[in-house]
Amino acid sequence: MKKNWFLVALVLLVFASQNLTAQYADTDTTYKRWFVGSSAFVLVSLIPDQKNPPQFFQLNVGYRLTNKDIITLEPKTWKYAWPNGIHPFLDDKYGTDEEKFPGRVREFGLSVSYQRFLWNGLYAELNVMPTLQHFVNTAGTRIDNGFQIFNTYRVGYHVKLFNDRFFIQPSMAVTHRAYHSTLPNGFKQLDDKWSKFVVPEPGFHFGFNF
Repeated sequence: MKKNWFLVALVLLVFASQNLTAQYADTDTTYKRWFVGSSAFVLVSLIPDQKNPPQFFQLNVGYRLTNKDIITLEPKTWKYAWPNGIHPFLDDKYGTDEEKFPGRVREFGLSVSYQRFLWNGLYAELNVMPTLQHFVNTAGTRIDNGFQIFNTYRVGYHVKLFNDRFFIQPSMAVTHRAYHSTLPNGFKQLDDKWSKFVVPEPGFHFGFNF
């Protein structure tokens, strides 16, 4: 899973470096206001034969308030079987049997993000996502429900493609589990061992303007 994700990210970043174009100029009033898109993690989820397929789905629907200010709504869902505090790429404990939950968690979230362009295509983003959690045991039976607020603090670069019909956004982020309800027994003991932050987390978003 880790190697697959890094391979996809590397290919996309190389592609992005060949197409760098600045974000919308201060005097530009012709840019398209709306866009739809998603995350490259959706593509990673389609890779077969994974130990813990995340079954991740995300849809981004955004609106440009100005040429520098963007609001986006992002419905998402995914599942996982290891604590969110374990870095999936940099910590060898991720994917080990001793840190695995006695089941899995399925989350359904709707995040609201605000992007502010700082210079050319460079942007900073705050993403706040409340989620509903379903805790499932190893037999596949739901044993509890939960609630979480999951924040992402992101810095990235916006690249316009094909006369601004499409765009890509490579980025790096810090994720923060700002709040979550009490996890069920067996899940809580493992989750409490790990940080509420993950640093850094690579990102790669793409979209279509209209």
